[in-house]
Amino acid sequence: MGSFSIKSMFLSADPVVQGVMVLLFLASLSSWVVILAKTALLRKVSRIVWLFKKVANNIKDEVKPEAFPDFTAKIVTEGLKEGYDTAGDESRADYRERVERSMRVILSGQLDRLESGAPLLATVGSTSPFIGLFGTVWGIMHSFIGIASTGETTLAVVAPGIAEALFATAMGLVAAIPAVIAYNKINTTTKKMTKEALAAIGLVGNNLARLAYSRGDSAR
Repeated sequence: MGSFSIKSMFLSADPVVQGVMVLLFLASLSSWVVILAKTALLRKVSRIVWLFKKVANNIKDEVKPEAFPDFTAKIVTEGLKEGYDTAGDESRADYRERVERSMRVILSGQLDRLESGAPLLATVGSTSPFIGLFGTVWGIMHSFIGIASTGETTLAVVAPGIAEALFATAMGLVAAIPAVIAYNKINTTTKKMTKEALAAIGLVGNNLARLAYSRGDSAR
């Protein structure tokens, strides 16, 4: 194991291959920081959206923002504020659309933070294999140069260079695979939560329109 340990492969590698290894290690480390942070955030927001939909589905009479969890209270508050404004002689459907549109704007701003680290994951996932491949090609080329300079083609001469080259490829895959999986998971989960939140907004908007028009608001 001595001459083929990870440490020895790194130390004996060509400086260019060493640079590739360091770059891939940092890329993998940064992507894992994003993955862990986003996993915790997605769980939290998913719970909030689930409660948002549950409360919206159980509205019986007056819509109270304080009954909604976390940032969804701000969404409902914005809907109530928009509902207080008059827009001339508008239909109930137009009133509801106007109120829901104002709530969707707040929702969009809140969910944007879920995608803040996604570009990094996409970049790591798409570039790491090619960076690792570059390190592989360079390492093999360095091995051939060593063979040419020594005139020997024994396994002892060829193996170290080939090993460090293949290790660069492996590091590229190790960096890329979790990043791609996490990126797809974030996108899928965000789309699902957005759909559920929009459904809750629809329920709130419908109730606000129902209450406003059942009171026979003279402004409408």
